[in-house]
Amino acid sequence: MLRIADTRTGHLVEVPAAPRHLLRSRVQLPDIGTGPDTGTGLGPLHLRVPLIGDVLARTAELNGLQVITVLTTPELTPDRARALDRVMAVLGIHPPAVVAAHRPDAALGGPADVHVVSEGTDPADAEGGALIEVGQVTTAPPAQDLPAPGTLDPTDTADPLAVRLLLLTSPYGTPVTVTGAALAEARRTLRDWRRSVADWAQEPSRPIPADLLRQSYAALAEDLDVTAVLTLLADLAVRSDVPPGAKFETFAHLDRVLGLDLARDVGHQRSS
Repeated sequence: MLRIADTRTGHLVEVPAAPRHLLRSRVQLPDIGTGPDTGTGLGPLHLRVPLIGDVLARTAELNGLQVITVLTTPELTPDRARALDRVMAVLGIHPPAVVAAHRPDAALGGPADVHVVSEGTDPADAEGGALIEVGQVTTAPPAQDLPAPGTLDPTDTADPLAVRLLLLTSPYGTPVTVTGAALAEARRTLRDWRRSVADWAQEPSRPIPADLLRQSYAALAEDLDVTAVLTLLADLAVRSDVPPGAKFETFAHLDRVLGLDLARDVGHQRSS
């Protein structure tokens, strides 16, 4: 069972309503043209909204649901549309079924179960279904030699999934400030976790501990608490009572929702 806190009421509601096994999700991209951007008018908030829609879909699929996601956008120039596709791809956001400037109700096959919108969106644009409001994202100037936090160019050599991790470290309704230091820390975390996962993969496989599986599923099913899952993984990485093979299976399994490519380095360890 997947429950979402409807922003309108603050109450948790089950989505989709039983007994259906198809989740209809409508993700609404904010208007483009104001605030910090990446040179195309696409700012961090334009990435966070579809990212939360992606986490919602991945969580639903992990719970055995089928998902249809549509992304509604402002009118986009061809350059902006291509930039949106590229940036969503490098952030590991699964392509929606439909991307359109107007509400594509027909693609959903019925009313949306969940609307994912940016904070401050007119609720009239998200009638029916649960409403998820995604908190604002701001960027801070770069410090010292750290890269500018707004740099999300897919051709950048820096790991773009560090941006994904950074945007997932806070609850989706909480405002986030992207700083060079925070991005650097996210990159370090990804590097360390990937190295560890690659090392654990060389050990005999062990089942995911039942308590860890239960805690992670409960956190995700209760209003997409990805922050709790990240904390669980950080604690698991340093636990001595869990076999390496079980750590590998846990990280790999939960990465189905996190989308951080944590097993990327498996089989590519350097010889000591």
